[in-house]
Amino acid sequence: MEFLSQTWPWYVSGTMVALVLFFLLWFGKEFGTSANLRVIVAALGGGKFADFFDFPWKTQIWNLTFGLGAVIGGYVTMTFIAPEPHFADISQATVDTLNADYGFNLTYGEVPILPEFFQSWESVLTLKGFIIIVVGGILVGFGARYAGGCTSGMAISGIANMQLPSLVAVIGFFIGGLVMVNYILPFITNL
Repeated sequence: MEFLSQTWPWYVSGTMVALVLFFLLWFGKEFGTSANLRVIVAALGGGKFADFFDFPWKTQIWNLTFGLGAVIGGYVTMTFIAPEPHFADISQATVDTLNADYGFNLTYGEVPILPEFFQSWESVLTLKGFIIIVVGGILVGFGARYAGGCTSGMAISGIANMQLPSLVAVIGFFIGGLVMVNYILPFITNL
């Protein structure tokens, strides 16, 4: 259990991602989790209402299995493997920045993986919570659909397939992330 719960070096996880991607490409599949919503809607009969959902969704069962495995794996990890309490391993400089620039009140070494703010329905009813949780969620979903894939699909699968639109999308993700973190998020968190 100790072997599973420790932080693995980048070269182990990077190699595993590369191997998974290699096998997906070998079998003619593409990696991406945002496509699962389309598959679920198609499986529930969405093709009767919109042509976008009228496709052979059964060919994507493997992707649904991957998504379900990610959810189950996350639950098993947080419930049985990760040490209690669940703290994020971030630097003192990051904690200082979060406290000073973003209005958080965090203690180094005791930063929760999921801050309490995101654990209650009452947070959604505040202006800050509504913007971060609801508006942010809608923008992420719309962006993934508009770009034709999520960040993992574009960055891992799309670039490995040498698709120029994926490279452009990933550059856009990084620029958008930098703008968000440096200019928009400090404003929102101090509302």
